[in-house]
Amino acid sequence: MVKLNKIYTRTGDDGTTALVTGPRRLKSDVRVDAYGAVDEVNSMIGMARLHAATVPNIDAVLLIVQNDLFDLGADLATPDMGTKLEWEPLRIIQSQVDRLEREIDALNADLQPLNSFVLPGGSALAAHLHLARTMSRRAERLMVELSADAGEVVSPEALKYINRLSDYLFVAARYANNRGADDVLWVPGGNR
Repeated sequence: MVKLNKIYTRTGDDGTTALVTGPRRLKSDVRVDAYGAVDEVNSMIGMARLHAATVPNIDAVLLIVQNDLFDLGADLATPDMGTKLEWEPLRIIQSQVDRLEREIDALNADLQPLNSFVLPGGSALAAHLHLARTMSRRAERLMVELSADAGEVVSPEALKYINRLSDYLFVAARYANNRGADDVLWVPGGNR
């Protein structure tokens, strides 16, 4: 259980932060950057939820996603160093990925197929979801970069989750745009 009595500790004043397992890393470390990017996605989803009251099926899923993103942050902040820990670390699991896939399929069933790329925008909810989508792609790139570093491990489930999240956010943005009817479509070369 998390218990925060004191918000500042001064231990990070030297530009480092502690991972869950104890070792300190620079705040510019790719692992720290990755879970920081996940936190940014979570905050943007919080902003999107300010506009989601009229679309309860999306709002309910976004709340679940926000909790999942804390799980993902904990997963990334607890690196698998190949040693047994005294506790079971929190990890993203396949059922969380599967839930996102079911939600994508449910929303996508009500959308017309696309014949052009969608420009980010439309309703306020859709615009915020598109921004969260691009932020989740950045988090994914950082997680992939981290997983390519020697000695660093990012679970396949964590990578699948962040990849699927951006897909969900895209479909949810389209759904929020009057089930795709109000999508703003790219017109290739339209301003030449």
